[in-house]
Amino acid sequence: QVQLVESGGGLVQAGGSLGLSCAASGRTFSSYAMGWFRQAPGKEREFVAAISWSGSSTYYADSVKGRFTISRDNYKNTVYLQMNSLKPEDTAIYYCAGSPTFYSGSYYYEYDYWGQGTQVTVSS
Repeated sequence: QVQLVESGGGLVQAGGSLGLSCAASGRTFSSYAMGWFRQAPGKEREFVAAISWSGSSTYYADSVKGRFTISRDNYKNTVYLQMNSLKPEDTAIYYCAGSPTFYSGSYYYEYDYWGQGTQVTVSS
């Protein structure tokens, strides 16, 4: 069982940066692939980024590629999402997710564990 708690959301102007963290409980974190998803009002939850169990492999949605960076620290049981050059369309609730596999992709059903979400608002 893994419990996930996101933090770091907030309000930022377009072009600015924001960093999200996701703290995980449980001894098996280092064997889980992790991902970030987001959901804007009235829209479906969409994939943002994923990282393999070791951190050696990352995968991004085209909409954030080159602007967002996912990383993890298995000693701290934490996964991060650094968001740069933010746009108003990045406004959403951001969710951290855990998959009991070494590698995961962009489908929500690959992930068994979800955090409660953190709000990110980008003003124009």
